[in-house]
Amino acid sequence: MTWWSLWWVWIVGAVALAIVEVFAPTQIILGFAVGAAGVGLALLAGIPGLAGSVPAMLMVFAVISLVAWLIIRRAVGVREGQVKVFEHDINED
Repeated sequence: MTWWSLWWVWIVGAVALAIVEVFAPTQIILGFAVGAAGVGLALLAGIPGLAGSVPAMLMVFAVISLVAWLIIRRAVGVREGQVKVFEHDINED
């Protein structure tokens, strides 16, 4: 059995990515953490055909990560009016 097929490896990876997200809040790493946790939970549940196929695991990881990132971006992304626009230069006075 390879390391990729162990459910707890994916969960540990998800926790590590979540910790990195705390120190570097970029919102994209959190999507990867959710994807890794999703694959870990799918392996724990014993979804057939997933444990023996690295491409299938990576595809599930990519899809879950993308969906999670889109949801996170929609929930806490850039809001309207959040960026300050300066109309004048302070050196013009």
